[in-house]
This record gives sequence, structure tokens and C-alpha cells, in this order.
Amino acid sequence: MRAKLPQPSADTIAAIATAQGRGGIGVVRVSGRHTETLACGILGKLPVARHATCGNFLDENGDILDQGIALFFSAPHSYTGEDVLELQGHGGPAVLQLVLQRCLDLGARLAQPGEFTQRAFLNDKLDLAQAESVADLIDANTTEAARSAMRSLRGEFSAVIHGMVDELISLRMLVEAMLDFPEEDVDTVDLERRNALLGNVRSHLQHTLATAKQGSLLREGAHVVIAGQPNVGKSSLLNRLAGEEVALVSDIPGTTRDVIRQAIQIRGVPLHVMDTAGLRESADAVESMGIARAHQTMHRADLILLLLDANKGITAQDEGILAGLPADIPRLLVFNKIDLMEGGAAVIASAPFVRVSVKTGAGMDELRGKLLEAVGWRDQESGAFMARERHVRALAQAQIHLERAQTVLDRAELFAEELRLAQRSLNEITGEFTPDDLLGEIFSRFCIGK
Repeated sequence: MRAKLPQPSADTIAAIATAQGRGGIGVVRVSGRHTETLACGILGKLPVARHATCGNFLDENGDILDQGIALFFSAPHSYTGEDVLELQGHGGPAVLQLVLQRCLDLGARLAQPGEFTQRAFLNDKLDLAQAESVADLIDANTTEAARSAMRSLRGEFSAVIHGMVDELISLRMLVEAMLDFPEEDVDTVDLERRNALLGNVRSHLQHTLATAKQGSLLREGAHVVIAGQPNVGKSSLLNRLAGEEVALVSDIPGTTRDVIRQAIQIRGVPLHVMDTAGLRESADAVESMGIARAHQTMHRADLILLLLDANKGITAQDEGILAGLPADIPRLLVFNKIDLMEGGAAVIASAPFVRVSVKTGAGMDELRGKLLEAVGWRDQESGAFMARERHVRALAQAQIHLERAQTVLDRAELFAEELRLAQRSLNEITGEFTPDDLLGEIFSRFCIGK
């Protein structure tokens, strides 16, 4: 059962639901208990519910502000669960503002960011994970991210969470029943069933957590830093990955003095690739600042691509750079300039590596594949859910409680409590137990009109 949540406001709200700027069509959306009265005021009549009605949008004097299509959805059969009116007119900023102001004059107030979707959540039209996926679908930068967000919006992620919660409820019911009897009276069959149920939910949770991490990667992307000595081809590698000349390339050492960032995608996975200053000792004050910034950037990276000259192998200078890399951040060694070699680069078994020619493009497909593997991406037949960092944290916390439950099987009271806490962590994902301040933070990041 959902915890007690704040009730939707009694106000009728209105906002422009289409993006800023000019367009062929612009939409003003209205939701609330006084929507019928407002519709009559601006249209002269109440449109037939769920039917497109062509008409005039009128001002207080009956003059025409715009002409377009009106759609009326009566509660509870609407996006928000309230009466909703959508006015689809011409997409000019001035005319949209006129229509919006007319709605406000008729008693509506300007909607806050995400308020329409928040009302949908509070009226049980969407759970919290689905509501968040609305914003994720709008913000998706890759086709794979958009597909994952749509899977979450359809409720696939929520269905998995609810399935695990149901398993936990069944297990908790069994354990609570066993608590009413002395240990010697507990049937062996019940113990075996308990262990089987616990094993099942732990297995399902482990799989869901792995899938959610993939979804989180699709949503947030990974930060990849290209590092190495000067003139080893770092800027050229960034340009090759980006498919355009985003970084200045020169034979002069120390050309790159600041961090150059470029967003790319590989197989639908967003990556934030950063080219950094060549790592060396320098007396140049500006270059030294760039090198210091390169080290700072590496400490915030999800992956470090250490670029090396395949003709030289790993030099003493490279060994020094390797020793100075953050120990807790994965690294991938990239041996460049294989086009200039007669033979292959020496195999280095101590770290993942790939051999490429940034100049000719040789080995770049292998690099892209290993890059995705290094940041944690795994191709999945069923696809990932669009998960946020809070979802991953909640799943990880539930996993911790189930691991603790496994260690206290012989202490039924503690076992039952760990199961309760695991269920509570899962319920936070769909909004069954959600602090009000978290709700405010989540919906405040939505765009106005959604």
C-alpha cells in the first residue's frame, strides 16, 4: 500500500506544453476541477470529450485570439486523472502567450515544472518510476535511451519491481507464520520453501540491478578521459571518435592546454569524451595548469584511455604516467600509429589494450567495442530499463538487506526485519514510500507543461 502522499492541489493549472520558439503547432494544456468552466469561456462551449473539435479561441470580448483544435478529457480518463483541456493552435510565441493569458484570466494559474506529471502520479495514473521516465524520454539523446525510457514508461521496470515485492511479501508471510511456532515445531518443508523463496528473490534482484545499471549508463552516459604524453595522437583520437574536427591537431608539443569535451554515442550509448593536455614535466606556466587540470579530470572519470606510441611500446615516461593514474578508475591502453610499424605492437598482458591507427582508422571498431565493455555496457536482447541513480541505490540497498537476511536465517526476528527493509527499499523506486522533499526535487526538474 502506498504511503500517505500530499493531495493534488485544487487549483486549475495551465501552461504552454510545446517547446519555446516558433513552430507549426503550439499546445496550451489545462488541468483541474474548473477546466469545464474555463473551456466554455475560451471556446464558447464544452467540447465533446475525447473528440477533436475545431473552433475559435476567444478573448473576454468574444474576439478571436486563434483558431485550432480543442481536445477535452474528462476525469479520470486523462493524463493527470483530472479534467484536461488541450488547445492546439498556431505555434507562434505571441499567439501562444495570448491563449495562455486568457486561460489565466479565466481562473487558472501557471503550472510549475512537472506539475502535470506530478498530478498524474498523485492520482495513481503513473507510479514514480513511470513519471520519471516521462522526463527521461524527453531528455533522451540517443535512440537506445529513448527506447529504454519508453520501456520504463510502459511500466516494464515497475512490473519487475512489483514482482520482487510480491515475492518478498510471500516470504514475509511465511516467516511471520513460522514466528508463531517454536523452532522444534517448524516443518522442514517450510524451511526449504523459505530458502527457495529467498534464493529466487535474490537472483531476480541481482539481474534487475545489472539491468538498471545499464539503464543508468544510457541515461547519464560515461565520462572517458584521453590521456598520454604529448604528440601521441590524443586530439586526433578525439576527432576520429567524434567524426569531426573538434580539437586542434599540431606537431608542436603542448598544443592542447585545456580539457576539450565532446559528446559522442557508440551503439546508442552516450559518452562524454575529454581530450587533455599531454602529461610531461613543463616549465610553461599555462601548460602546467593544463596538466594539473588533466589530472583533476582523470580523478572524476569513469574510464581513462591511455594513449601510447605503438612504435615505442611502454616507455619509462609511460610507466610514470601509469603509476600516477587513479587506482580505482578503469583504464584501457591504446597503442596508436600501427600504420607506421612493420610488425605488431608488443602484447601487454597486465592491462586491457587495443592497437589502432588514428590516422587510417584501423582498429577503431575494436576500440569502440572495448571502450563500451570497459565502461560496463553489455548488449542485452531484452533491452535495459531507463534507470536513475536513485533506482540503482535503492536496488543495491535491497540487495544488502537480502544478503544480511541470508546470514541470520536462524534468527527469525532479524530475518523478518531485513526482509521488511528490503521491501521498503524496492517500494521507494515506484513511490510506495517516498519523502515529500524527494518528490519536489524530482518533479522540479521537469519542463513546464509536462
